[in-house]
Amino acid sequence: MKLKDRVAIITGGGRGMGECDSLLLAAEGAIVYTVDKNGANAEAVAKRIRDSGGQATGYELDITKSADVRRVVKEIGEKHGKIDILVNNAGYDEVKIFADSDEEHWDWMIDLNYKGHLHVTHAALPYLRKAGDAKVVYISTDAARVGSTGEAVYAGAKAALLGFGKTLAREEARNGIRVNIICPGLTETPQFLANLADENKGKIMRSVQKWIPLKRFGKPEEIAKAVLFMVSDDSSFVTGQVLSVSGGLTMCG
Repeated sequence: MKLKDRVAIITGGGRGMGECDSLLLAAEGAIVYTVDKNGANAEAVAKRIRDSGGQATGYELDITKSADVRRVVKEIGEKHGKIDILVNNAGYDEVKIFADSDEEHWDWMIDLNYKGHLHVTHAALPYLRKAGDAKVVYISTDAARVGSTGEAVYAGAKAALLGFGKTLAREEARNGIRVNIICPGLTETPQFLANLADENKGKIMRSVQKWIPLKRFGKPEEIAKAVLFMVSDDSSFVTGQVLSVSGGLTMCG
């Protein structure tokens, strides 16, 4: 097992990519804390892990609530004396042309997709430092790298994670913490599939599919495998990097 007895927190772990992250990391021996705004989903994932012989606990947590974040992270960190892995996966997208958006929409997108991750990271840092060789992963999006129609504020908030994650990688390398960012392309999460079923939103998404060299959308399990690489010793000399997992839709030199 690659992660035996490593303490891992996965935000947004109740479904989609976060669910797959939780299941895979637990299968590799991690002690998983699945946190999600929907506590029932978080506990359901944790129960699946326990029923399979793994170690997991589900927490209801809205990462935009700083006091709640500090309480939950402290509880986990104090219990184990450290946190080895932090996967910042929580997020939400609402396809909307920028001209049709308003400040309430902007604040919500930024609070959840950027500022919420600052809350979690700041609360976890003392315990990540105690681990000595901790790993942090941010789930951004390829829209943050290249832009995407209907996702202006979402892409902007997720792009902030690129700069933040790289800077954190520089600052915390001295403490043995590696920080990397994963940018999924169009991936078949429950949220994505709901948008795909919408007449207008689905039309935009299907128009993109033909430009994907691998000619299909991604699967949450494929993102989880990239997460496992980044939080395991397989990537022991990798930090401050951005990995696109998009079927080749975007490529960089």
